[in-house]
Amino acid sequence: MKSKHKIAAVKKRALLKPLPVAILAISAISFSVLPAAAKAGQDDRNSAWESALIQFFGQSQPSRTEQNRTEQNRTEPSNLEIGITSQQALEILNQIPVKGRAPKTGYSRAAFGPQWSDVDRNGCDTRNDILKRDLTNLVFREKTRECVIESGILLDPFSNTEINFVRGQRTSMLVQIDHVVSLSNAWQTGIFQSSVKERIAFANDPINLLAVKGSLNSQKGDGDAATWLPPHKPFRCKYVTLQINVKAKYGLWVTRAEQEAMVRILSSQECR
Repeated sequence: MKSKHKIAAVKKRALLKPLPVAILAISAISFSVLPAAAKAGQDDRNSAWESALIQFFGQSQPSRTEQNRTEQNRTEPSNLEIGITSQQALEILNQIPVKGRAPKTGYSRAAFGPQWSDVDRNGCDTRNDILKRDLTNLVFREKTRECVIESGILLDPFSNTEINFVRGQRTSMLVQIDHVVSLSNAWQTGIFQSSVKERIAFANDPINLLAVKGSLNSQKGDGDAATWLPPHKPFRCKYVTLQINVKAKYGLWVTRAEQEAMVRILSSQECR
């Protein structure tokens, strides 16, 4: 099923940076939720975003036809297509500050708002939005306007294995929604300084969310690229690039060990 959601609007402050690093990966994401805080002035910001992409990379945003073709012919785990090369990701990484982790003081899940908010006010919470994006063979609960997912098939990006998702008290957690940059990591690398509205947007931003195998999500915990990577090695390039994109978009920093791990992955033969 083709998504009806639009690409998320870019925050004006992100485009004021020396390089338009904040949302480069969004250019080819086939699904996105628009945070309520970003609705005002959407057209102007989208135009500025597209201009920044063309200026920096000399290429325009993929057409809706190209995006739909990606949705129809998906052959790899995850419906997120990054749209930038590993070399470009390394250039973005070079613009991200390197600092030590801040204390975890004050961190809680509640600091990021209610779990799985309906930030785009489409009647579906973010978890169901991501399941709809990442699963195939979807079956919806009746009378939920194709919102609540009862079952589907996930090609897990972390392990490259298929998982049959069935909603239920004991089965729902077999597929979990991973924050690519974990909430705890984000807290300790700068988002503690942001407003609650900004943190809610972060926690529900589709570029930072993936439907994945539950046990691997639990294994990851709040690990960064220096402490945890997906066991499916071909996905690591995309995974690290996503982390870099999220860190850039929200003005977060990386630790020295995290940066070194990202450079090592993106410089590997598999990512070239």
